[in-house]
Amino acid sequence: MVKMAANGEKQQGHRPGIFKQKNKGHKHGKHRTKGEIERENKGRVSVTALTKKQRKEHKKMDRRHKANQLRRNKKDMVLTEKRRLGSRDGPPHLVVVLSLHAAVDAAVVTKLLRGEGAGGVVHQERCISGISDSFGMILPRFKQRFHFLSQSTADMHSLLDVAKIADSLVFVLDSTEGWDSYGDHCLSCLFAQGLPSHALVCQGVSDLPVKKRVESRRALSKITEIRFPDTRLFPLDSEQDATLLLRHLGTQRQRKLGFRSRRSHLLAQHVTFTPNSPADGTGGGPTGLGTLCVSGYVRGRPLRVDRLVHISGHGDFQLSQVDAPSDPLPLHLTAARPAKPGKEGEVDMLDGVEDEAPVRVLMKADPSRRESLQMEAEVDPMDGEQTWPTETELLEAEEVRKNKRVMRVPKGTSDYQAAWIVDEDEEENGELDEESSEDDDDNDDMLDEAMDGDDEENNSQDAGSGSEDEQDEEDEEEEEEVCSTERTGADQRYDEHIDEAAEVEGLKRYREARANEMFPDEVDTPLDVAARIRFQRYRGLKSFRSSPWDRMENLPLNYSRIFQFQSFERTRHRILAEAAAEEEGAMVGWYVTLHIIDVPSSVMESIQSGRPLMLVSLLPHEQKMSVMHLLVRRHPSNTEPIKSKEELVFHCGFRRFRASPIFSQHTSADKHKMERFLRQDSPTVVSVYAPIVFPPAGILLFKQRNDGIQDLVATGSLLSCDPQRVVLKRIVLSGHPFKINRRSAVSRYMFFNRDDIMWFKPVELRTKWGRRGHIKEALGTHGHMKCVFDNQLRSQDTIMMNLYKRVYPRWTYDPYVPLPLPWVKSEFTVEMDDLDME
Repeated sequence: MVKMAANGEKQQGHRPGIFKQKNKGHKHGKHRTKGEIERENKGRVSVTALTKKQRKEHKKMDRRHKANQLRRNKKDMVLTEKRRLGSRDGPPHLVVVLSLHAAVDAAVVTKLLRGEGAGGVVHQERCISGISDSFGMILPRFKQRFHFLSQSTADMHSLLDVAKIADSLVFVLDSTEGWDSYGDHCLSCLFAQGLPSHALVCQGVSDLPVKKRVESRRALSKITEIRFPDTRLFPLDSEQDATLLLRHLGTQRQRKLGFRSRRSHLLAQHVTFTPNSPADGTGGGPTGLGTLCVSGYVRGRPLRVDRLVHISGHGDFQLSQVDAPSDPLPLHLTAARPAKPGKEGEVDMLDGVEDEAPVRVLMKADPSRRESLQMEAEVDPMDGEQTWPTETELLEAEEVRKNKRVMRVPKGTSDYQAAWIVDEDEEENGELDEESSEDDDDNDDMLDEAMDGDDEENNSQDAGSGSEDEQDEEDEEEEEEVCSTERTGADQRYDEHIDEAAEVEGLKRYREARANEMFPDEVDTPLDVAARIRFQRYRGLKSFRSSPWDRMENLPLNYSRIFQFQSFERTRHRILAEAAAEEEGAMVGWYVTLHIIDVPSSVMESIQSGRPLMLVSLLPHEQKMSVMHLLVRRHPSNTEPIKSKEELVFHCGFRRFRASPIFSQHTSADKHKMERFLRQDSPTVVSVYAPIVFPPAGILLFKQRNDGIQDLVATGSLLSCDPQRVVLKRIVLSGHPFKINRRSAVSRYMFFNRDDIMWFKPVELRTKWGRRGHIKEALGTHGHMKCVFDNQLRSQDTIMMNLYKRVYPRWTYDPYVPLPLPWVKSEFTVEMDDLDME
């Protein structure tokens, strides 16, 4: 740079060097907006941003438009699904009327709904096969069609089955009490299973004086808000009230139940049974198999012919073909025509119903693509690992061959033949070993129960032996009083309804539960059997949380009969996604006829007795057996102790079966402690051998009494399917500190011989007060041992040793559950705190 001086001479300007200080710009606290960045870039885009799609950023308006499109599509889908129910393109709206009080009659409600003044036209009498109080109705004003079904609450199985597929439930209440004790029991079961859309109806309000109607409705609303906080109460005493109820049922929001919305299901409206001919090889007749043709509307998801169908209460079956008969309840309304002769009171709203269309065959099953009925895996007893013997094993076999045992054999017997002759003692021992190896788990449980029973018996004998002489005279006086006093008739009638054997069994179970609550998992060491023999299947763990346990070690033989997923969650997500995108088969709303093959005739007998028939299409793998885990919580209405491996009745989704489960704690660890009894205060995991069911699904557990009544025990949901879930049974051996010298103590009563002490010496000890230690040495031969702990031991402390073994459920799966008798509430209950455990 050149500057001119005052005198006209050129002057060289100053130029900064490379070391000139460059100060940072002032930070005014603002950041550049996206608009400023775009203006600075002037349309230039980074090359790397174009090549990586995952780093591509939408503009603000683009993101807003995308969110609006997703919201609009979801809203349209919900509205389409809502409008489809009961319309021309969907199945009729299935409404089930239930009575929750013995003083009200559901038939009166259905009579009002089918009246002419309600605005509906009864088009199909007895629309559901086997149920007389059912009818189909068309509402020309709302352009909707309904199926009404009055279901009795006496049959709990049918009640739960119908509620699983019903679109709406109408609960008929008493105008003063609402519902009785049995109605509350039914509501508990329905809420645990999954309650669809519902409406509350009460009758008799118009019979009350005008001044008391508001007060009566307010009192009834106060009762119902406990169970139904946001549900409207409808009075139903006139045809105008029936019209309002129909409008509400047709427009109310439908509650989505996950276990049925992902599966195709159907309520049988027309059923025929054709026995197999003798040429089929199955044998006809009333006790043979046959083809069951079931007609009804497809609900939930499209139905495929190559999938298995499950008939509630009867098992899994295959389909041969699907037909498409004419719709018996169409919604092509033109004008009301006069009723046909012989059908007074009905109006035919169908145009062209006289000419029935021929039945079309929609699809036939392909045997190569049809799902198999195989429930269990094929067991190969010879499928064991065989390795070449090692040098050590060869040397041992050679030594055994050299040390021949002298044995008397018949004259002329060769050495080879003599090797196959077995002594009687060895044969008996071999049989015993084989039987014991098969039932080790059951024997251990029986021994534990026997030891607990012996302890209680000994305690009772010890307590009573000291006062025998004192009670002899009292017993004689009591016998004289009983003989002289006659029992009243009320006492005799009361005793007629008491089962003494059940009372004794219940008392024993209550005492076992109380003992387990006071002394968790504690077991007394037997005197007649060595502890190393009695507890040879148990092992000690340094830490229950972190110590390793091989999941594939010593698996039972039943595990060869079940199926296992490499990743259950991944398979579940894939199958449910495929079911949601299914567009093949009979679509939702179609009236179809399913041809089910090899069905026993008992299914038809059940329909003829008046019970409804429900079908559900199973997802892939849902007919195969595995180990299912259910997360349940004890129902507050049941206080009876429920022991592990006790037979219970399960309602799992659309299935019901009987099985003997085991209980365990619900934790996130890799090992889970077994619970001997179903706990009252915390959720419990129930493990059982059962067919695979993909969650979500509701769970109900019932226990059947000796008189056939089934009590609700627990409710919950399906957790997972995992045969490798490790459930460990814990036993606690306790000892008494005999001599204490600071950190060391001499313990007794834990073992009773020296060999047992040396066998369990590596297992860590603990005390109730939190001390930890180990066995140092055995003292004498009567079970005394010297123990060392990490801190001072107190005289009132108890020394304990924890031992564990893995347990499995019992294979008692039975898909045929007997029908329950009407439920009766217990008149009295026995509290565990009232039992004398001393």
